[in-house]
Amino acid sequence: MAETEFTVKTEMLADLWLNYKDDPEFLDFISYNDLGLPLSYMLANLIVLPTPLATTFVEETFVLLLAAMEIPEDEGFESLDDLFST
Repeated sequence: MAETEFTVKTEMLADLWLNYKDDPEFLDFISYNDLGLPLSYMLANLIVLPTPLATTFVEETFVLLLAAMEIPEDEGFESLDDLFST
């Protein structure tokens, strides 16, 4: 199965950071990923350009999100809503 595209990962993580940062279910995740989430926002909105280190942070944050949601593998998600409906 296809892996989620990098740009979609940045959009999903940015969406999570902006819209769920005060959600009690995500407080620990948001707190722990205090670099990967805002970096994803900046990448998704073309505020910064991707570098190998930035890509590593985003990829690790996305893997942690899947683990936090108990999703065993990347199924090629298209949006945060798509991930939430899994």
